[in-house]
Amino acid sequence: MTASKTMGEDLTSVSSAARTDGRKEPVAAEAKTPVPHVVVVGAGFGGLAAAQELGSAPVRVTVVDGRNYHLFQPLLYQVATAALSPGEVAEPIRKILRRHRNITVLLGHVEDVDTDRREVRVNGKPLAFDYLVLATGAAHSYFGHPEWEEIAPGLKTLEDARRIRAQVLLAFEQAEMEDDPQERERLMTMAVIGGGPTGVEMAGALAELARLALARDFRNIDPTKARILLLEAGPRILSPFPKELSAYAERALQKLGVTVKAGEPVEDISHLGVTVGGRLIPAATIIWGAGVAASPVGRWLKVETDKAGRVPVAPDLSVPGLKNVFVLGDAALARDEKDKPLPGLAQVAHQQGRYLGKALLARIAEGKPMPPFRYRSRGNLAVIGRNSAVIEFDSIELKGFLAWMLWGIIHVYLLVGFQNRLLVTLRWLWAYLTFQRGARIISEGQVGGAARNLARR
Repeated sequence: MTASKTMGEDLTSVSSAARTDGRKEPVAAEAKTPVPHVVVVGAGFGGLAAAQELGSAPVRVTVVDGRNYHLFQPLLYQVATAALSPGEVAEPIRKILRRHRNITVLLGHVEDVDTDRREVRVNGKPLAFDYLVLATGAAHSYFGHPEWEEIAPGLKTLEDARRIRAQVLLAFEQAEMEDDPQERERLMTMAVIGGGPTGVEMAGALAELARLALARDFRNIDPTKARILLLEAGPRILSPFPKELSAYAERALQKLGVTVKAGEPVEDISHLGVTVGGRLIPAATIIWGAGVAASPVGRWLKVETDKAGRVPVAPDLSVPGLKNVFVLGDAALARDEKDKPLPGLAQVAHQQGRYLGKALLARIAEGKPMPPFRYRSRGNLAVIGRNSAVIEFDSIELKGFLAWMLWGIIHVYLLVGFQNRLLVTLRWLWAYLTFQRGARIISEGQVGGAARNLARR
């Protein structure tokens, strides 16, 4: 007989064989050696890298994600500003991992983790594990104002990008039909909150969309007169970068027509606009890029977290006090050799995933102890606009056209799949030569929601 296989059971089975050699005596079955089961929750940069390192190895791997695709988040803002299509920054997880026969992909949402029973509950069903890797990333943090999320969407998912793109394009469409000058000005004002790389890139892309791609498409309005605001509570934008690069980025944004306001936090957000320094700035489109909070890993594991919800981990990315449970990426509070928290960057998560996959395999297959993770910075990058970017790597600082070229090469290289790399390269080349953006479609399903967000209440 053959043991039944369900998601909640150990999938190792004892095969039975029965052959007849003329004496009609059954031959005893040989018990298979149990294969360690590694469950990876999250197929972002960290989880996917860990799974790939464990691919085709003598372990059984199950990857669980709530979406069926891996998303290249660093280019998500280009989907939101109509430079790229959603399919060009996403790739099906099954396609990426299909050559590894030891990896199973499950589309589902994790509801809880039972570390005593060593089970993960996925869509109401238990999934047993020997080793658990939690790489579930982060969501937006609105600093105690969850009601702002409806008005000021962030940029973490394809749904976020589609929503922002529809709202931005529809704002111009409504302004074209608006007779009231004040309301028209509100519709053509867009505020980006947060002066980190995401906010800087989004503000620059919005300015280029209005001043280049849309400049000749309307008759009653002048898109080049659109007002783009970048609001930062700290003293300067791109605070992790050296002051010289931060100042260059601000000057480059101003050349694009972006108004940078630093040193004043946003006090309120409503459908009328944003309130800064006690003054309401009318704006129809508001985009959030100011803060993130880790996914509920700490609640699942019943451990204490920092203020951002990150789980403190040991140097080998394991959770102290829990056997064979690891957390990486934005959900982990990991520290470098100087005891400084590692930044929430894609390159950090990717390096952690590769390290963990290799270290786990060596531990399982050869019994080797897991060495501490060592992060090797590949530099900080941020693009401002056409021919303009900043890069910091150790003592090297680059800005302008060369930095912009390197930024493009690096991001194309990191895209998963040859097809995506080719499509993005061709799309960028076309946009560079023609100043056009081809992904400017507002679907019927998006019109209603975008219109409601743009309306004054």
